[in-house]
Amino acid sequence: MKYNRVFNFSAGPAVMPESVLEQARDELLNFKNSGMSVMEMSHRSKEFDAVIEGAEARMKKLLNIPDTHAVLFLQGGATFQFAMVPYNFYRGDAHPIDMVYTGAWTEKAIKEAKKMAKVNIVASSEDRNFMYIPDMKSVKWNPEASYAHICTNETISGAKYKDMPNTPTPLVADMSSEILSRPLDISKFGLIFAGAQKNLGPSGVCLVIVNKDWASKGNKNLPEMMAYEPHIKNGSRLNTPPTFGIYLTGLVLEWVEKQGGVAKMSQLAKEKAAILYAALDSSGGFYNCPVDKEWRSDMNVVWRIKGGDEIEDRFVKEAKKAGMDGLKGHRSVGGLRASIYNAFPIEGVKALVDFMKEFQKKNG
Repeated sequence: MKYNRVFNFSAGPAVMPESVLEQARDELLNFKNSGMSVMEMSHRSKEFDAVIEGAEARMKKLLNIPDTHAVLFLQGGATFQFAMVPYNFYRGDAHPIDMVYTGAWTEKAIKEAKKMAKVNIVASSEDRNFMYIPDMKSVKWNPEASYAHICTNETISGAKYKDMPNTPTPLVADMSSEILSRPLDISKFGLIFAGAQKNLGPSGVCLVIVNKDWASKGNKNLPEMMAYEPHIKNGSRLNTPPTFGIYLTGLVLEWVEKQGGVAKMSQLAKEKAAILYAALDSSGGFYNCPVDKEWRSDMNVVWRIKGGDEIEDRFVKEAKKAGMDGLKGHRSVGGLRASIYNAFPIEGVKALVDFMKEFQKKNG
């Protein structure tokens, strides 16, 4: 059966591998000859044991996660982690949280943390509308801080860390829009979190990778659902987890593995981004990417069109008619944005570039 599939540039929920969707379709009514759907079976059944334990094992393999860290599949999205992390690890006003302010998602994290904790903004790129990442080598980290928090790839402004900072306290990283797109030294992090709906799978699942020893020292006076240690002890099944979302995430991880792993994903991400940035930079100013070249994201490419909102709206409408959806920039900043996550095909980037050239000929 043929489907009228578009090139989906949405920032999230985002494109998923077609082979994953096809497998989920084929297994929807009868998973592994169980006679039922994954959505229907017990989350404590042997069949689902294989699903969640397989997803955990693949994640550990793909990111080379050491035994010091646990892999969790939680609910509430990355946004819930803005509160869950400080509730667990804030140690009082003598130990403020060090935060680097690089855009909308760190702004949200800062606002949440301030409701319960003292926050120290150690670096910011607000002065130039978040079009770069501050120099981490000049940051004065507090050795007495509860922890340090960064967002490694700002989905809205399109700026990305080249390297991870070295911090004297546990490093917490929001990696929602770039997880699995480049190799990582997991030992550098106290905790990583990522909403699944960009690079991992469907909405409803949040990946958390947390140092087990650090988690054991977290706040003991929290409700169980708010604390990491009970989730670790219960293998992400403290309560009924989002079973179908975890199943789909596991299929995406299997797909990444088959493509060649994180190294291959990183290579393809650079290739796709390079094609699109080259088109923007060679347009003679008709298109303009405001992000400093050194800090440009491989996942979320943002740009403006000479002439402003009216011509940008026309671009979005005509692109959609041409089979390219999700190109409108975030409502808070406007402009255009192409999210080209792991599952987004290079053919889609090339199609967008061809459309951009034709649009410029007609409107430039």
